Amino acid sequence: MSSADEILDIVDEQDRVIGRSPRGEAYAMGLRHRCVFVEARDAEGRLFVHRRTPTKLVFPSRYDMFVGGVVGAGESYDDAALREAEEELGVSGLPRPSYLFKFLYDDGAGQTWWSAVYEVRCELPVSPQVAEVAWHDFLPDAEVERRLAQWSWVPDGLAAYERLKAHRAAR
Repeated sequence: MSSADEILDIVDEQDRVIGRSPRGEAYAMGLRHRCVFVEARDAEGRLFVHRRTPTKLVFPSRYDMFVGGVVGAGESYDDAALREAEEELGVSGLPRPSYLFKFLYDDGAGQTWWSAVYEVRCELPVSPQVAEVAWHDFLPDAEVERRLAQWSWVPDGLAAYERLKAHRAAR
């Protein structure tokens, strides 16, 4: 099954399930669904950053400071966070990511999804999926901040990143 055929829960403004749809159809029709964003840091506290492959359904070839993806139909945010983090990092036995907060991403042009943000410490050697990740590295926060204006980032990841910084500043 291709990723476009994966079945997603379609949700309303309050994140209540109102239907189901194949992923490709959900994207094409702008149907609201669920996603997870997992901030992965190594033992030194550096942030996992990667460039998506050109074959991705959304935001191909852009940089991202989160691993994650869509929540499958009937799947919990927590289960999706662990599954997606292990898949994208190419590891097994990752600690369960810690939930931080949730927000509704809406670009105003038909791309909208409920977004649950998590964090996890990955002290395992990573081996990202070549079908998903074209380049990767663990970068210090200062380097990520420097690259924000230089690289083309996924817009939903940027929105989650800005909210995460505000969340941490408020603590």
